[in-house]
Amino acid sequence: MEVQEPEKPLSTRPGKTFAWLAVIGLMLGLTAFYHAITERSGGMEQGIGVDGRAMVTLQANRSGHYVAEGEINGQPVVFLLDTGATDVAISDKTARALGLEFGPRITVMTAAGPAVAWRTRLDRVSLGSLALSDVRATITPGLGREALLGMSFLKYFNLRQEGDRLVLQGGSQKG
Repeated sequence: MEVQEPEKPLSTRPGKTFAWLAVIGLMLGLTAFYHAITERSGGMEQGIGVDGRAMVTLQANRSGHYVAEGEINGQPVVFLLDTGATDVAISDKTARALGLEFGPRITVMTAAGPAVAWRTRLDRVSLGSLALSDVRATITPGLGREALLGMSFLKYFNLRQEGDRLVLQGGSQKG
């Protein structure tokens, strides 16, 4: 007579499958959450260079852009670094929230063509440990939720690209 091993109950197979699917789903969810955070913050690191100057390093996001959290007049903003932008540029909505004055009306050239904008001054702009006072800016209606961190800020710092990282280091300080 042949001895047969008892079969595993069918009820445990779907349970194990469901448990593995839940673990895989959790791992995918945590990975997506991590990428969403680093997409927004740009993976900013701060430090001091060998020459004693403040330094900020940004990781490019999946689109190849450098996006980082910073401040304008002490209020948090998300910056998109744009070396092609003459000034720091903010939306009219952000300008109103910051209580900025809409100065002289000007025409600016954007990727979509000419646009109406207003000149303004920002008391203080900071990106991590890098900060400047009295920074020229433009208020540009229709600009997205991110402020463009343009050359009116960036020109005071040394920029160096290392692969998919951008290093900004204190240079000739304005204030």
